[in-house]
Amino acid sequence: MPIMPMPISTSDSLVSLVTMLNSSLAMYISDSGIWSYPGPEEIKLAMADLVGDQQNIIERAAIVLMDRDIPAPGHAYPLQFASLHDLELRSLLPRIVAGLRRQNSHIDAILAAGSSDPIVCELANEARRMALGHIDILEQIVAKLAQAVRAGVAHEPSDGNKTD
Repeated sequence: MPIMPMPISTSDSLVSLVTMLNSSLAMYISDSGIWSYPGPEEIKLAMADLVGDQQNIIERAAIVLMDRDIPAPGHAYPLQFASLHDLELRSLLPRIVAGLRRQNSHIDAILAAGSSDPIVCELANEARRMALGHIDILEQIVAKLAQAVRAGVAHEPSDGNKTD
């Protein structure tokens, strides 16, 4: 007889969703200053959009938790993120995309747990769609930058000064 997954309480699912989004590499980069990282502005703008969407879901989930008298979790970042601050954003894109894919696996687990709470399902599904959309955008940027490198096209340095 197959073992059925134990249902996770709706509050546990929301806390898990908030914790996962709050501790992402994208959120760390935002908190440490997207604009202070070297790299093309196109990546910085895409990262700002990603973080804005994640923060929107976090804030909405936190309101639901507050309404249910459950404290919203804080966040902590993995220690290894601290070593990434001086890296160019272009080199961090594969890690960010991989993190978004892991987020989707985590969201799939939340949804598979079978919450009957429509708010949990709505926020989880929205977080999943959001992550997939940002994966697509970031992968397009990676492909565009790789094509430019292969074509030998010079890019503006991150300080905005053009080179000849």
